Amino acid sequence: MPEFARDLLDERFAEWAADLGVLLTPEQLDQFGRYLSLLLDWNERLNLTAVRDPRSIQIRHFLDSLSCLQVMGDVNGRRLIDVGTGAGFPGLPLKIACPTLQLTLVESVQKKARFLQAVVDDLALPDVKILVERVELLGQLPPYREQYDWAVARAVANMPVLAEYLLPLCRIGGHMLAQKGGSAAMETAVAESAFYVLGGTNQRLHLVQLPEASEQHYLVVVDKMVATPSRYPRRIGLPAKRPLGR
Repeated sequence: MPEFARDLLDERFAEWAADLGVLLTPEQLDQFGRYLSLLLDWNERLNLTAVRDPRSIQIRHFLDSLSCLQVMGDVNGRRLIDVGTGAGFPGLPLKIACPTLQLTLVESVQKKARFLQAVVDDLALPDVKILVERVELLGQLPPYREQYDWAVARAVANMPVLAEYLLPLCRIGGHMLAQKGGSAAMETAVAESAFYVLGGTNQRLHLVQLPEASEQHYLVVVDKMVATPSRYPRRIGLPAKRPLGR
């Protein structure tokens, strides 16, 4: 690894992040460089992501994750849970950008969880909890149910299913955030009744412009206004098998 890990990053990475409203210090750029190096190394063995080009990883994973801050604002000191995080997106980039964020990463695949722990250890990131568990179970457990300011997910499931995964984890007054592509508006409309049943309302879409990306990226935010009924989330596998509102 170079003396300064940020040398692994594209020379425009800090500028691209600033265009999204995220100003990164040299130390944070070093952390992103180390994260990139670890991801490239582990990806050779574990196939953590289909995106293998370093520049594409920086745009499609790192910057895409940081774009969440456009709707979240400063999440330092807040509690955030990232469901189905995979190789750590969007949770770990958000943690690097907001060092006092209290982060919970949920990943049901053990080998991916090992990678996440390696990144957390290498970057010396405090207040990060990694859970190898199904989200349907976590949503019924008191330490996690309705405990988070933000519950987020990227490319995990269709919106009605995501709503049942995420909204039970949000505190009243908190928010769920789903990162979606061009189908965001249609998925959000289909999930309107599911949001209502689960205590969510005031859904809104925010278009994200990533550098050198032609595909559409949206942030879908839903506010948690009332408590989620105790029967939700349903048992493991049922939200995906029988989505609410269908």
